[in-house]
Amino acid sequence: MFRAAWPTVYRRFAQWSRDRVWAKLHRVILNELGSRGKLDWSRCAIDSVSIRAAIAGPLTGPNPTDRGKSGSKIHLITDRNGLPLSLGISSASMHDSLGLQPLVRGIPPIRSRRGPRRRCPGKLHADKGYDYDHLRRWLSRRGIRHRIARKSIESSQRLGRHRWVVERTVS
Repeated sequence: MFRAAWPTVYRRFAQWSRDRVWAKLHRVILNELGSRGKLDWSRCAIDSVSIRAAIAGPLTGPNPTDRGKSGSKIHLITDRNGLPLSLGISSASMHDSLGLQPLVRGIPPIRSRRGPRRRCPGKLHADKGYDYDHLRRWLSRRGIRHRIARKSIESSQRLGRHRWVVERTVS
């Protein structure tokens, strides 16, 4: 049986990451699915999750949810079916709301079945971490309807029926 040595696997993975092979592959897959009408833009969701860092680097910071241990945060926007449209990584100490604008801007122009390429979701669901008036206005100016749970007014549970897809993708 043929097995690649771990240093070779790591070296190739690191080289492909530097050459943006994964980003190009992601874009090809999104374009193919978009041209077949398999992407559902009607109700997208955004979320982030903190993870513990194995080693410290430029995208690590003290994790407020893990007793200050070094960590990173993955920010993600998915379509209605849970397919990642945009992904970002930051230090764990970065607030969720700071990731919304770069993630929405980071959605590449994706082919659609007919008409121009698409760049933004029809509606975006988010939890209370994104409940800021300036973000609501920014989304409205871009023509994105939003459904963001309001702090101390409503429960995040009501959004659960729409946000479970992004939670599933993150896990």
